[in-house]
Amino acid sequence: MAKLLVLANDESTIYNFRREVLRAFHKSGHEIVLCLPAGEHTEELEACGCRVVDVAVDRHGTDPLQDIRYYLTCRKLIRKHKPDLVLTYTVKPNIYGSLACQAEKIPYFNNVTGLGAVLQHSSPLASLVLFLQKLAYRKSSCVFFQNESNYHALLEKNVVFANTPVEILPGSGVNLDLHAYVPMREEDGAFRFIMVARLRDDKGYREFFAAAEQVRSNHPNTEFHVVGWCEEDVYRQRVKELSRKGVIIYHGKQVQEEVHRLIAMCDCAVLPSYHEGMANVLLEAAAAGRPVIASDIPGCRETFDEGVTGFGCEVKNAASLEQAMERMIALPYAARVEMGKRGREKMERNFDRHFVANRYIKKIVSVISK
Repeated sequence: MAKLLVLANDESTIYNFRREVLRAFHKSGHEIVLCLPAGEHTEELEACGCRVVDVAVDRHGTDPLQDIRYYLTCRKLIRKHKPDLVLTYTVKPNIYGSLACQAEKIPYFNNVTGLGAVLQHSSPLASLVLFLQKLAYRKSSCVFFQNESNYHALLEKNVVFANTPVEILPGSGVNLDLHAYVPMREEDGAFRFIMVARLRDDKGYREFFAAAEQVRSNHPNTEFHVVGWCEEDVYRQRVKELSRKGVIIYHGKQVQEEVHRLIAMCDCAVLPSYHEGMANVLLEAAAAGRPVIASDIPGCRETFDEGVTGFGCEVKNAASLEQAMERMIALPYAARVEMGKRGREKMERNFDRHFVANRYIKKIVSVISK
């Protein structure tokens, strides 16, 4: 079996969306060294069979000295642990971990979990990031994408090429046991929407809050639940203001089990995001049997079937989001229940996280055997 070195930039994301995959690696006999900024889930990740190494990563910073330091750290980790294969997640580990692997002549996999906010607009920084990714992926044993559109976007920009080993995964998949189907709550005169995402512009909170205010003026019994931490300071005051007015009910950051409970007590999950790799919360909501409303963009549209398991809305358009919410409220209770059931079936059919883990393991075996 193989010794795997995993490079990532955020412990919560790995714990919430990858721990089943890591556990599957361990059960398959692979040794796992997980290198990321240590946090509150270190013990749980160790229980999955990982050796956790605390490695600082400046996730959003643009200081070249910090990035060079991270690159050198990656090289030291490879020399120390002597892995058979390295797996990298998100932009900085993808870039600097890959370049370190090239220097140390170690095979590696990359995971593109979305194109990121930087690449949504043309800028010198975006051009630099694309160039560095091109250098990183040129010798990759496999680049895993979460949707076809992200792959074709990087293909068109010559970041990856037609001969680059690529696989398209159904995102991170969804844990169908943790996010079990829960029958729709009985009607009680209120309609409850929920949005689960970090509070930042590109998740669509500006549009969500605008639509919520308008919908509540038409339907005073409607509730808007918000789960996530304020990643952009501008939203701290906005959340306080809307909470005081009764427009939203703010739950802050929550563990996955509590997220599932909150989704189950609501009638519809909403995500008007500007860009996604594959929207995990939409998978989780559908698995729980809740219809969804989401931006009609790559990474969201794959998670639902229009009019069958949810409704799409135009990205960056609060009026379009409001219309989708009004359509959902107007649906008969039985129709929403049916939407939720169809959503659960879609998750079981296409997005089981065990399927994702098996795809990784099969690819690992094929590379190591060479």
